[in-house]
Amino acid sequence: MNYPAQVRLVEVGPRDGLQNEKQPLPAAVKIELVQRLQAAGLREIEVTSYVSPKWVPQMADNHQVMAGIERRTGVRYSVLTPNLKGFEAALADRPDEIVVFGAASEAFSQKNINCSIAESMERFAPVVQAALAAGIAVRGAMSCTVGCPYEGEIPPERVEMLAGLMKAIGVQRVDVADTIGVGTPLKVQRAIEATCKHYEIDRVSGHFHDTYGQALSNTLAALQMGVWNFQSSVAGLGGCPYAKGATGNVATEDLVYLLHGMGIATGIDLDALVDAGTFISDALGRPTGSRVARALLARRG
Repeated sequence: MNYPAQVRLVEVGPRDGLQNEKQPLPAAVKIELVQRLQAAGLREIEVTSYVSPKWVPQMADNHQVMAGIERRTGVRYSVLTPNLKGFEAALADRPDEIVVFGAASEAFSQKNINCSIAESMERFAPVVQAALAAGIAVRGAMSCTVGCPYEGEIPPERVEMLAGLMKAIGVQRVDVADTIGVGTPLKVQRAIEATCKHYEIDRVSGHFHDTYGQALSNTLAALQMGVWNFQSSVAGLGGCPYAKGATGNVATEDLVYLLHGMGIATGIDLDALVDAGTFISDALGRPTGSRVARALLARRG
């Protein structure tokens, strides 16, 4: 089996991981988290989002957080922009990349953003074009690529359709996301195959939630296909507010442990990463969600 020699991780904890936390966190804590993550070797970090504070109050301090981080050369800072207004707000904070999103499930699209899949792409088209014109990279998050809390299993044809729509509006790379964590290896591989009808493998990343404990298995299945971009969340932060029981993204610590154990380079210091996860878990007043972190912390004694 020819696995990639190296993997690039996008750390989504500060945005995707924290956005649904009910407990308000000070901007200083979020800034410190980003600082710790980049010090641990993360080179792509999803920092915040520009959505209405009415809907996502945790991200209301987006300008403060983006202004407060000490930017490092070679680190890409991305933000979520749900519409043109959000993009215009983000522009002042000079992100390296914006993230737009779409679902492979019509029901999820309606529940999440109150429009059809096709309408969501029409909304995002001007955002993508504005970003590209400003020299800002664009990533597309494709949610519910294997399963939906409302429609059940999602056929690969729907994923292929969404990838095609993303490509048509100018999205440069895409995430194949198992938003509710129901995917298993073969289903994930089919979703990736469908995506690769429109995007080269180098432009495809895996984004796997661990609700059913399948995230690392699904990562291995993606690695076997040549995928070398993955998203993860420190301490396993996050979840899906629209799916009952859906837990967080795969923990970055667990993913790094797997990759290093396979001899795959990440450029990440696992001990420093565990410390970053402990920091944010302490701020939230609960133990880390990473099994690897818990094991290493127990060894430290």
